[in-house]
Amino acid sequence: QVQLVESGGGLVQAGGSLRLSCAASGRTFGSYAMSWFRQAPGKEREFVTGITGSGGSTYYADSVKGRFTISRDNAKNTVYLQMNSLKPEDTAVYYCAAKRVVLTTRQYDYAYWGQGTQVTVSS
Repeated sequence: QVQLVESGGGLVQAGGSLRLSCAASGRTFGSYAMSWFRQAPGKEREFVTGITGSGGSTYYADSVKGRFTISRDNAKNTVYLQMNSLKPEDTAVYYCAAKRVVLTTRQYDYAYWGQGTQVTVSS
C-alpha cells in the first residue's frame, strides 16, 4: 500500500513558477513509477509527466515539454514537479500517482493517487 500526499500548489501569475511535491509512504518507493496528472474544470484527467523508479527515464506531455521538470529523491520518498513559464491553460488540480515498475501514461494503470493540489495561473 502506498499513500501519496501532494503539496506546493497555489496561485501564480502567467510566466511564474511553482514546485509541487509528492511525499509517499512505504519502504519500496524506488520500485514505483511516479507520474503527475492534471484535471482542469470540465475536462478529463490528463497525463503531464512521469519518471521511472530509478529516476533514469522521464516522459512529458507535449504541452509541458521544456517548461516542466519531474524529479525524484528516493531517499526521501518524494517526487517533484518544477513548473516554469506557467500559462493560464496550466490551471488544474494536479495529482500525483504511483504504479509498480513500468511507467505508462494511462491513468487507469495507476493504483495509487494523492488527493490533488490546485494550481491556478492568472493572466
